[in-house]
Amino acid sequence: MSLSATDVLARPEEVSGSPPRPSRRRRLPDLRRWISPVALLVLWQLASSTGVLSPDQLSSPWTVLQAGVETARSGELGEAFAVSIVRVGLGFVFGAGVALVLGVVAGLSRWGGVLIDPPVQMLRTLPFLGLIPLFILWFGIGEEPKIVLVALGVAFPLYLNVHAGIRTVDDHLVEATTALGFTRWERLVHVVLPSAVPQTLVGLRQSLGVAWLALIVGETVNADAGLGYLINNAREFLRTDVIVVGLIVYAALGLITDALVRLIERRALRWRGN
Repeated sequence: MSLSATDVLARPEEVSGSPPRPSRRRRLPDLRRWISPVALLVLWQLASSTGVLSPDQLSSPWTVLQAGVETARSGELGEAFAVSIVRVGLGFVFGAGVALVLGVVAGLSRWGGVLIDPPVQMLRTLPFLGLIPLFILWFGIGEEPKIVLVALGVAFPLYLNVHAGIRTVDDHLVEATTALGFTRWERLVHVVLPSAVPQTLVGLRQSLGVAWLALIVGETVNADAGLGYLINNAREFLRTDVIVVGLIVYAALGLITDALVRLIERRALRWRGN
């Protein structure tokens, strides 16, 4: 008995004898991951209620929650949040723009790598948080040193990943495009840049994490607004509850931005499959 091509195409499961692929199901979140955080909160509350932790050292979770509601209702938290978002946004745009341009030029051009990569690697080894006094001398105590500090923290990890992503493109793909007659521009658009996207997104996640760290340090030095100023002002009055509120907001912003980049990564790299 012979099978026609139509039968083979219409019933691949019957011909190969393999069962049909099971449909994908969305995996539910593992609630067990919440056991340790909830246990830590309970222990924290018990330690505060029994006097093991004094309010001057660390306020209880319930007190922190009340302080968060109080600062949100008064508008103090919202104003500080808005100022910090603007600072980190401007710093990120500036730092990411510089990092992308330098990374692409250094990755694509041999002379660009020779001229750009060595000074960037030397500057990368400097503790950029230690440059705050120099930034204050250069830019004063306004918004500029905080934005530049964030931009500097963003630029280095993103540059390194963009440069590495371009340099590690599969040589076989480049040879294949040459054999197919691709122009230099077509090779860049269809092979080099798409191949560098995964590494670039890794650098984006790293740079966003460093951006929030740089913002925390920048806002605790000569700031008159923002989440860092809110934390510093609370320290003067021994308001550990407000300090923890500010730290929680910083952590939440870091987690949200990281989740956004991971969402972009899943959509942009859908072609890779599982």
